[in-house]
Amino acid sequence: MPLNIHDLTEVPPLDEELAERLGRVDFPTLGHHLEEGFCDPALRRQAGGGKLVGRAVTVRITPTDSTLLHHLAGLVGPGDVVVVDCGGDRRHAPLGEVVVHALDSRGAAGAIVDGVCTDIGALRDVGLPVYAYGTSLLTTKLHGIADGSLNAPVVCGGVPVRAGDLVLGDENGLLIAPAARLAAVVDEALADDAEEPDLLAELHRGHPLGTLTGASRTVAGLRTPSPTSA
Repeated sequence: MPLNIHDLTEVPPLDEELAERLGRVDFPTLGHHLEEGFCDPALRRQAGGGKLVGRAVTVRITPTDSTLLHHLAGLVGPGDVVVVDCGGDRRHAPLGEVVVHALDSRGAAGAIVDGVCTDIGALRDVGLPVYAYGTSLLTTKLHGIADGSLNAPVVCGGVPVRAGDLVLGDENGLLIAPAARLAAVVDEALADDAEEPDLLAELHRGHPLGTLTGASRTVAGLRTPSPTSA
């Protein structure tokens, strides 16, 4: 396949106001409101801490060649999260100490590898959030193979990703979705988070969870035969 390269100027900019609101959400709360966009739970944070909120910039490489990733590392800016599609390979690590330093020096928010990383000790020293399936000693090379893409659609953790999508990550996992989809649920998620302390207090006062959430009422309705089944 030929190279499919889109300039970063073509990528929708990060909505700073939406990113700030999402940064205040407990990310698992979004799991109450969405079903799509959640990456494979095996794709784990390997380095960094706190919450990751940023704009996806995407690169697809062949299993052995990280030339395009090196090129992209010199183009990213603040708030960008580099999403690397390795074509299903989990043996060759395209991201290690040098690439992470390059991203960090540009102000990138993080990196996600749909594969493995290397130099894990150095990555943790840098502190840039890095997500991967694990680590490897075997690395990619700079072969310059004319195959891959920049800022074109990729797949990461089983999730379709387009450049400009929002990336949310913490110690629980990753969510990657279009900004509009997250904007549609962020206010409800913030409201849920605001109500949670009262719910926890009610639990410690002895009120059953099913009563507070309505689940017990639902179960009672399921157990009652309908008139048509009597």
